[in-house]
Amino acid sequence: MDSNSINIKTQTALKRILKYALPHKLAVVLALLGLGIVAASETAIPALLKPLLDRGFSGKLDDKLWHVPAFLVGLAFIRGFAQFGSNYALSHLTNSVLYKLREQMFHRLLQAPADLFMNRSAASLINALVFEVNAVLQVITSVAMNLVRDSLTVIGLMAYLFYLNWRLTLLILIIFPIIGYIAKLINTRLRRLHKVSQDMTNELSYVVEESVGGYKVVKLHGGQAYEKERFSLLANKLRRYSMKIAVAGGLNQPITQFIASIALSGVLLVALFQSSMAETTVGGFVAFVTALILIISPLKHLADINQPLQRGIAAADMIFKLMDQPIEEDSSRRANAVKLDKARGDLELKQVSFGYSGSSALGADDSGEVKKEVLKGIDLRIPAGEVVAFVGPSGSGKSTLVNLLPRFFNPTSGAIHLDGVDIQEIDLKDLRRQMAFVSQDVVLFNDTIAANVAYGATSLEEIDRGRVHEALHAANLAELIKELPEGIDSEVGDNGNRLSGGQRQRLAIARAIYKDAPILILDEATSALDSESERQVQDALERLMEGRTTLVIAHRLSTIENANRIVVLDHGRVVENGSHAELMAQNGLYASLHRLQFSQA
Repeated sequence: MDSNSINIKTQTALKRILKYALPHKLAVVLALLGLGIVAASETAIPALLKPLLDRGFSGKLDDKLWHVPAFLVGLAFIRGFAQFGSNYALSHLTNSVLYKLREQMFHRLLQAPADLFMNRSAASLINALVFEVNAVLQVITSVAMNLVRDSLTVIGLMAYLFYLNWRLTLLILIIFPIIGYIAKLINTRLRRLHKVSQDMTNELSYVVEESVGGYKVVKLHGGQAYEKERFSLLANKLRRYSMKIAVAGGLNQPITQFIASIALSGVLLVALFQSSMAETTVGGFVAFVTALILIISPLKHLADINQPLQRGIAAADMIFKLMDQPIEEDSSRRANAVKLDKARGDLELKQVSFGYSGSSALGADDSGEVKKEVLKGIDLRIPAGEVVAFVGPSGSGKSTLVNLLPRFFNPTSGAIHLDGVDIQEIDLKDLRRQMAFVSQDVVLFNDTIAANVAYGATSLEEIDRGRVHEALHAANLAELIKELPEGIDSEVGDNGNRLSGGQRQRLAIARAIYKDAPILILDEATSALDSESERQVQDALERLMEGRTTLVIAHRLSTIENANRIVVLDHGRVVENGSHAELMAQNGLYASLHRLQFSQA
């Protein structure tokens, strides 16, 4: 990426960040006012020295000497008050912007299409939402504290230096283009290093996420050494890049100081020459040198602004890519969508094909080309209330097919109709309200039993506690609720870790019962349970399936023998379709899979 495109991206990111500050005009004005007063106080110090040295030591200020301490105390008070006020206003501004950024990022995350979550690890999304956004705020702080305060200080001191001795000041100005050129070189390198460091941080977070999430596998298989080595390699690479960043960023200050010392030496020589020619006074010379020394510190700060600025710009780039992700359904499409209160549950797939594309999240290049066609020309009609099971070898497209129904993905060709209406035309929220989902990978939230069963309710008042009890009873959890001291208000723990596997599964079924959707999707809902738990879960499922269009994905064929129809998929195509007896009589793929399972049993 060339420096021109980097500058454009930097300017774009800064403009977008500053837009978040605009609603807080009062805080911005107070911060700028405070920083301006602090900068002005820097110029007042050398301005005080010149008359003090030229006139004070000559006895001309004897009757007004008390003015000096009074002025210094007053200046310190005003400076301190202005500094506190600017810091408070900046804290209010940055925390308000932080809140708004996080709120909008999380809102966009909830509305993002499913392929975002497929192509990005949870760790990288968490890193962007929780940690990277803090780096963006460093941009605001650096710009306000350094660029504004120190720039005003430099301008004020330079103006005073010109007033005192314009010849010496012109000599100093030679250093600015040199510092600017060096800063540009370092700036380009820092931007590149921060991008690599950011990617490595995401990789490191993902290793931790995998190790923590799979701790049982790690411990049982003795994978600690492997995970430690994997973590150490990435952490060490990150350390090396952090050191490269430290070296590149750390060069700013010593180089600036070195160039400034050369300029200061030149100034001293010229000033001594002017003094010998009676062109300057002692007070004027001391005031000039003091102002020159005072100007070095803000210049160093301005040189050091590159590192936090580039770190913040790299973080802003990631954050705005997340915020610019397309949403599943925009407002214009919602306005023209077909509203649906309660569906009958008639489903029809017409020549449906689907292939995962090569898109990747957070702004990576997207060719739009289909990587792999998973479903090919599926034609299928499922009348309301029918129980249809989908079976087939791994990778045959079963899960992909049911993921098309709630529009987690859209078909690459063909159409799916619900009650005769193309689901692409139905309001997305209304469409998903018609479907309940129970999977072997149960997802429970760290909340109460009632909140998990009535998930989707926005407040406690919206939860129908009577329906919650009915759903739990239908899911064979009534005895469990009686045993718990707080009943349905008991916390389930992190992903339901206070419950057994069967209880977690039945709680997911209770959630589906409470939702009372006309279409039910079951994905291996009993595969990971013991016999007793499976019996209770199966009993709860039979109650749940009554009167609902049910789509069942199952590898254990014994659980779907009573389905109205069994659809056999192979390599993305429907190869067999019929009842258990009909398919066994055909002696095709289903019969082969059935014999294989029962021979192993």
